[in-house]
Amino acid sequence: MRTEAFFINGQWAEPAGSGTIEVVNPATEQVIATVPEGTPADVDNAVAAARAALPAWSGTAAADRAKMLSALAEGLTARHEDIAQLISSEMGAPIGFSRIVQAGLPIAVLQSYVQLLDSYQFEERIGNSLVTREPVGVVGAITPWNYPLHQVVAKVAAALAAGCTVVLKPTEVAPLSSYHLAEAALDAGLPPGVLNIVHGTGPVVGEAIAAHPGIDMVSFTGSTRAGRRVGELAAQSIKKVALELGGKSASVVLADADLEAAVKGSLANCYINGGQTCTAWTRLLVPAELHDRAVELAVQGTAKYTVGDPATDTTRIGPMVSAVQRDRVRGYIQKGIDEGAVLAAGGLEAPAEQGYYVAPTVFANVRPDMTIAQEEIFGPVLSILPYADEDEAVEIANGTPYGLAGGVWSGDQDHAVAVARRLRTGQVDINGGRFNPVAPFGGYKQSGNGRELGRYGLEEFLEVKSLQL
Repeated sequence: MRTEAFFINGQWAEPAGSGTIEVVNPATEQVIATVPEGTPADVDNAVAAARAALPAWSGTAAADRAKMLSALAEGLTARHEDIAQLISSEMGAPIGFSRIVQAGLPIAVLQSYVQLLDSYQFEERIGNSLVTREPVGVVGAITPWNYPLHQVVAKVAAALAAGCTVVLKPTEVAPLSSYHLAEAALDAGLPPGVLNIVHGTGPVVGEAIAAHPGIDMVSFTGSTRAGRRVGELAAQSIKKVALELGGKSASVVLADADLEAAVKGSLANCYINGGQTCTAWTRLLVPAELHDRAVELAVQGTAKYTVGDPATDTTRIGPMVSAVQRDRVRGYIQKGIDEGAVLAAGGLEAPAEQGYYVAPTVFANVRPDMTIAQEEIFGPVLSILPYADEDEAVEIANGTPYGLAGGVWSGDQDHAVAVARRLRTGQVDINGGRFNPVAPFGGYKQSGNGRELGRYGLEEFLEVKSLQL
């Protein structure tokens, strides 16, 4: 791969500056690659290419856009194992998880938009009006490191399906998988300028994208703090903005639930991708009389989560993505101890001498006002909170600044759904319901605005026009 270059106007482009960014394997702490550090001048070049390509691409028939997305999916499928291995090495996801989710899910998302374009109606009649849905224009996409290719494809696939052109800034922490997407675009014959990729840091390239007058919309996934900054910059030119931000999701176990199944499912969700998942259920809410049993089950279950080399098939939790992230998670663990939560499993001791590892951790008797129950930790840390009745459970679940995801467990599905309707969050899994890649994904409150995936994700990148006939 041409990792010393950017992908602009359908070709590998030399960077305007000379700076580079090191990519570190979090399991070995060794530098495995470098990528160029972009500048505002590189963003200017990418935006110019995207604007030039917009008229032709937006005028391309939906069926032809679908064929191009299908070719991109085929290109990623051919590179599936390489992508899985690469993401595992650049951000530490266990290889089994990397194959299924990190490399597999982007392919499924691309294919979903191929299918959607076959049936989606871009026009409708309302009385004497013809209402059309048109591409918003040039999209700036800024993506995070925890799902480095999936988060890219979730934006790029929907934007391209809508007829938009894209300027993408992948995460600088785990940027390498985006080169596979660029190569797939070349192989597929994607027209020059439709997809452009500029690497760099958030304060430089990210801010240049958010503020650029030639960009019509910004789609950002990352921290709430960074999302505020994107919104501030985009507001200067009244850009459309979609934000997918942090979460502090609750798994609510009702008194009539199968407690063992609920704890097992909640642990799996909390520890997925090493806890580096915005939708992770990091709070387990249980009836007070079941608290001690839930803690016991959680401790037993945590012991089964093997921590180790992400290249090993038996590993269930790999390293945190960086030393900074490891130290951040350990800081929260210390905060939990200091504020009086009971450390039931894991803790501060490093599971390995080398690598940015954190032991999967369980806290018991957590109060809703504790830091570990309010702030996003982004690591394998579960807080168990007792509640007195369902009203209090809902109050606790809704009692953070976030509203991205959650779960409800009950022996009666209707009962679970009734409680789920009361949760102020963008998605709720009932009794461990499976992730649906064509259902809308996004949050309430400080978890962001807008939706990704499926029809709702496509419509984020469309403007609505009325023609009165």
